Amino acid sequence: MTNSQKSDETPATDTAGTVPPDTVAEPPASGEATEQESATPAPATASTPAPAPAPAQPAADPLPAAPAPTPAKAARPRPTPAAMAPRPSGPAAAAVVAAPPIHSTPLEEAEKFARVEEDGHVFLLVDGEEFPVGQYPDASREEALGYFVRKYDDVAGQITLLEQRVQAKAPTTDMRKTAAHLAEQVAERKMVGDVRALEARLDALTTHIAELESAEKSEQDAARARELEAREAIVAEAEEIAGRDPSTVQWKASSNRMNELFEQWKNAQKSGMRLGRGTEDALWKRFRSARTVFDRHRRAFFSQLDNENADAKRAKEALISRAEELSTSTDWGHTAAEYRRLMDEWKASKRASRKDDDALWARFRAAQDRFFAARKAANEAIDEEYGANLVVKEALLAEARQLLPVKDVAAARKALQSIRDRWEDAGKVPRADMGRVEARLREVEDAVQAAEQEHWQRTNPETKARTNSALSQLESTIASLEDDLAAAEKNGDARRISAAREALEARRQWLDMLQKSAQDFS
Repeated sequence: MTNSQKSDETPATDTAGTVPPDTVAEPPASGEATEQESATPAPATASTPAPAPAPAQPAADPLPAAPAPTPAKAARPRPTPAAMAPRPSGPAAAAVVAAPPIHSTPLEEAEKFARVEEDGHVFLLVDGEEFPVGQYPDASREEALGYFVRKYDDVAGQITLLEQRVQAKAPTTDMRKTAAHLAEQVAERKMVGDVRALEARLDALTTHIAELESAEKSEQDAARARELEAREAIVAEAEEIAGRDPSTVQWKASSNRMNELFEQWKNAQKSGMRLGRGTEDALWKRFRSARTVFDRHRRAFFSQLDNENADAKRAKEALISRAEELSTSTDWGHTAAEYRRLMDEWKASKRASRKDDDALWARFRAAQDRFFAARKAANEAIDEEYGANLVVKEALLAEARQLLPVKDVAAARKALQSIRDRWEDAGKVPRADMGRVEARLREVEDAVQAAEQEHWQRTNPETKARTNSALSQLESTIASLEDDLAAAEKNGDARRISAAREALEARRQWLDMLQKSAQDFS
C-alpha cells in the first residue's frame, strides 16, 4: 500500500483519540501512529530553533490492524473540512442557531502559531510555549496543518456569530454558556491559530454579554415595577371604594367600577408579567378583601334602605290623610296655612323608594289641588264683585299722577290727602290687581314726601346760618392766602408761590360751592 493510498483513507485524529464526524471509521493500520500523550516538547522561541520532535507513542488502546483497502476505498474522496470539523453539543449547540461564517486563515499566517513534524504531529505555539494539538498521519505537513487550522476557523466563526448577536443586542439567553463553551474549546489548545486573539475576543464578549444581561435585568425590573404599580393601583382603588362611607356611596357607579377593576385584575393575571407567587398572593388577598367588604356594605346599606323606605312611606301616608281631611275646608286662610305646614313636614321627611315616593306625592298633591281649586273659584267670584271698585281706584291713580312733578308742596299735600280718603271709601279690588294699584299710589306718596323734605332743608334757619358762617370763614381764609401769595411773589420764592396758589385755588372752589348752596336757601 502506498503512502498516498493510506493518506486518502486514514482520517486524522485529535488528542482525544476520536474520529471526526461524518467520516467512516475504520481500524488504522498497525504501523500508524496516534497522538502524543506524554512528554511535551520544550518551548520554542523565536531566537532558538525548534527542538527535535519526540518519537510518536502508540495509542493507549491500539486498534487491531485493518485489512488492506480495496481499490474502491482507495478512490474514496477525502472528507471535507465541514464534515471533519467537530460539532458543538450541549448549551453551545442550542445557542448556535445558524451556521457560523466561514473563516479561512492562510497557512502562511497559521505557520506562525504552529510546528508540524514529518509524521503529522502538530504543536501549537503560544507565547513561546508548545502545546500538542494532535496528529494527521500519512499526510503532508500542509494537510496536517490545514486540518487543525480549520478547527480554529470553526471556533472563530462561532465567535463571530456570537459577536453579531451581541452587536444586535439579541436576547442574552444562553449567550454566557455559549461564550464559556467556546472559551473551553480555546483553552484546550486543540487548534492552530492566534488563540490569544480568540481569548481577547471572548473576554470582550463576556464583558458585553454581562452589560446586555444587566440592561435586560434593568428593563425586566422596570417592567416588573410598572406591573406591580399597576396591580397596586387596582388594589388601592378597590380598597378606597370599599372604605367609603356607605351612606355617601353611589352604588351603581361604584359597583360598575369594582367590576371593571376585577376585569383589569384578571387581564393582568392572564397577560401581565409575573410578579412572584408571594407578591401576587398578597395583592390578591387585599383585592379580594376589598371586594368582600364592598359587597357586605352594599347588602347592609340596601337592607337598611328598605327599612327606612318603609318608615318614610308610613310617615307620608299619615301626612296624606291629614291633607285629604283638609281638602273640603272653606276656611281659606287657616287651611292654607295648614297646608303650608304640611308641605314643610313633607319636605323634612325622608324619601321612600322612588316608585313609592312618586305615588305618595301624587296623592298628597291631589288633596292640595282640590282645596286650592275651590279657594280659587271662591276668589274669582269675589274678584268679579270687586271689579267696580277697581275702576274707581284706577281713576284716583290717574288724578294722583297729575300731581307730579311737585311744584307747590302745600297744594300737593292737600290734594293727596283728598285722594287717600276717597281711596279708602272705594273698597277692595280683585286680588290680582291689589298689589299693582297700591304700588302706583305709593309712588305718588313717596314723591310728595321727598318734595316736603327738600323744602324743609332749604328753608331750615339753622342750616342757613351754618352756611353763612362757613362762607365768612372761607372768605377770610382766601384773603389771607392772597396776602401770602403776594408776599411770596415779592420775595421771588417759587416754592411758597406754588403752595399759596394751590391752597388759594382749593379755597375758591369751596367758596363757589357754598355760594350755590346759599342761593338754594334764599
